[in-house]
Amino acid sequence: MLAHPAPRWGARAGLDRRAGLFALGGLAVFGVLVPVAVVVLSWLSPETEIWRHLAATQLPRLLRNTAVLVVGVGMSVTLLGVSLAWCVVMYRFPGRAAFEWLLMLPLAVPAYVMAFVLLGVFDFGGPLQSALRSAFGTAWGSVDVRGDISVVLVFSLVLYPYVYMLARSAFLSQSSETLEVARALGCSHRQTFFRVALPMARPAIVAGVSLALMETLADFGAVAIFNFDTFTTAIYKSWFGFFNLQAAAQLASLLLLIVALTLVAERRSRGGRQFVQGQRLQHRQRLDLGTKRAWAVSAYCAVVLALAFLLPVLQLLLWAWGEGAAQLSERFFGLVEHSLTLAGLGALLTTAVALVLAFCRRLARRGRGVFALAQLGYALPGSVLAVGIMLSFTFLDRQLLIPLQGWLGLEPKPLLVGSIATLLAAYWIRFLAVAGGPLESALERIRPSLPEAATSLGARPAERLWRIYLPMLRPGLLTAMVLVFVDVMKEMPATLLLRPFGWDTLAVRIFEMTAEGQWQLAALPSVTLVLVGLVPVVVAIRRSAR
Repeated sequence: MLAHPAPRWGARAGLDRRAGLFALGGLAVFGVLVPVAVVVLSWLSPETEIWRHLAATQLPRLLRNTAVLVVGVGMSVTLLGVSLAWCVVMYRFPGRAAFEWLLMLPLAVPAYVMAFVLLGVFDFGGPLQSALRSAFGTAWGSVDVRGDISVVLVFSLVLYPYVYMLARSAFLSQSSETLEVARALGCSHRQTFFRVALPMARPAIVAGVSLALMETLADFGAVAIFNFDTFTTAIYKSWFGFFNLQAAAQLASLLLLIVALTLVAERRSRGGRQFVQGQRLQHRQRLDLGTKRAWAVSAYCAVVLALAFLLPVLQLLLWAWGEGAAQLSERFFGLVEHSLTLAGLGALLTTAVALVLAFCRRLARRGRGVFALAQLGYALPGSVLAVGIMLSFTFLDRQLLIPLQGWLGLEPKPLLVGSIATLLAAYWIRFLAVAGGPLESALERIRPSLPEAATSLGARPAERLWRIYLPMLRPGLLTAMVLVFVDVMKEMPATLLLRPFGWDTLAVRIFEMTAEGQWQLAALPSVTLVLVGLVPVVVAIRRSAR
């Protein structure tokens, strides 16, 4: 009987620690939902005059441009991603093994970088059209490349890897026996693809297309470079043009509605479909195409890779080489320092919050879906987050912190608005899902018997964390931090709208230079971002290979 109080106390302490963990997880979920709620509640006081102006001048164009992007980019990334994935999985052709991973590299090129490279090379004043006018007359160098097709092309080239990676994984995991039975029943290779392989891969393809469309709807830099008005540019103009944060929030709510409808459509189209697992096709003999068709497929892969990765990177290197000495100034190194600092802090904070949520979902017997809500932040465009966080922090400053400073006898001033904390809040909400994926995957590999055995041997929770969980979670932690680090480096809308005074980053510098048409001056920061962006692509390639 004397031994009973200690276990009860230990059990009670364990419950208290678990309750504290769940409280932290609940705060994380609350932090994600607050900006969304603030944006939606902005309609309680509609900005009638501004909406009349927008409805008469811009709203029809915004809706039309959004429809063009959704339809055009959706069709293009599907065609490119699915066709390339099917070719590298099913056929033998020259360079297949290299193209299988090279075709993922365009994911490292931000859309706004691809946009200004395309304009710098192919625009009216670019080297191509200037050379054509010099050689053949003015009729040969007067093509307008700022239309809808160019905008759709930019997004398609940098976002098709989302569809390619998921479609390739789906094709590889399909049962080889199923495809062989279809061919034995008389289906041609084309019929086997459209009637068997494509329907089974549809959930993965739709998921990849949805990711590409969410990135497209969230983009600000590329559409601003093309002067292609979308909801993100309208939010920026309402905030800094009309100086009306409420109108910006109401525009953000419309963009949030479009994103939500995209997610609902993706879920409904996926339904209850599941992948059919079987013998992996990479262990089978790939099909021969014949010499001409094999080289045609190689040429197709090479053209896509050249347009989506080699051309922009080579052009950036040429521009950076010409302006490199002038660019390597104290200001440039300050931009690099700011970018690395924000990326490092954002990666640490986001990974820590994701780790708490991963443990909450593992330990929770009920209500796991509540903690999954925290990952919805990835579906929120940076501009929407920026508006929601700015309104939330403004409210906290005015209603809580400024009165508190006055009560303490301090000089009342805003503490949250215009601080690094505002940016970090946007980063961890936006990229929590990016860090959560690798961490939850790593946590699932830890058998519950291991920490249970440590507990039976007298290990305290802190000891279990440091001696069991963290060593075994190290690969997932590193992957999560790298992915978030690079995503924060490339993030433009939230950084542009929320950065403290004097805290310009590489992404902001690119926007400023491209807004003035200074393509050469934007080259060096762009090359830096692309090189950093290659890190998560290499990580994804290694994980895909495994």
